[in-house]
Amino acid sequence: MSTSSAEAAAPSRRERLSRRRWNASDLSLIAVFAALVASFSLLPGVPLGSGVPITLQTLAVMLAGIILGPSRGAAAVALFLAAGLAGLPVFSGFSGGLGVLAGPSAGYLLAFVPAAFVVGLLSRIVLRRARRARFPLLFVSAMAASFLCVHPLGIAGLMLNAKLEFPAALAADIAFWPGDVLKNLLAAAVGVSVFTAFPRLAAKGR
Repeated sequence: MSTSSAEAAAPSRRERLSRRRWNASDLSLIAVFAALVASFSLLPGVPLGSGVPITLQTLAVMLAGIILGPSRGAAAVALFLAAGLAGLPVFSGFSGGLGVLAGPSAGYLLAFVPAAFVVGLLSRIVLRRARRARFPLLFVSAMAASFLCVHPLGIAGLMLNAKLEFPAALAADIAFWPGDVLKNLLAAAVGVSVFTAFPRLAAKGR
């Protein structure tokens, strides 16, 4: 490679490195979406017999992953989770602290970070490769994250902390499925609207 070619290639490498770093805008978005997840958690939930209420938390988690991408989306949800475990009352029912890890909802809470990463990763594949049908593909991405991350870990948490056998834990988890479908439809619709209004978010998401 000639010197001139190397010099021409150098800026592109620097640009790639720059795109991988989080700037002030990225950190602000992470903080905003962490607050969004917290605010959705504090809205009144629908109590169930399992002890885990139906809330809008998963909607906010999916929105964080879809809009911010895998790394920033997971970071936003991790920030929310860290704040709650540190004792801030940001979990459902104004709860917080390490004690929630002994409760029946522990598996669902711990699933939020990988779920945000998975839906963010899948949504970025959709946004790069699909110009049409983004809404159904984003919905499928959110459903995949739900059934790969949220529900398996949620069931595990119910079995461990609520002492339920697998059939009972699965039956308790099934109660969340209709709501997840509706929330993931809404997350996909909001995602399409946001990317239509701010296409740079789709290009920048990581």
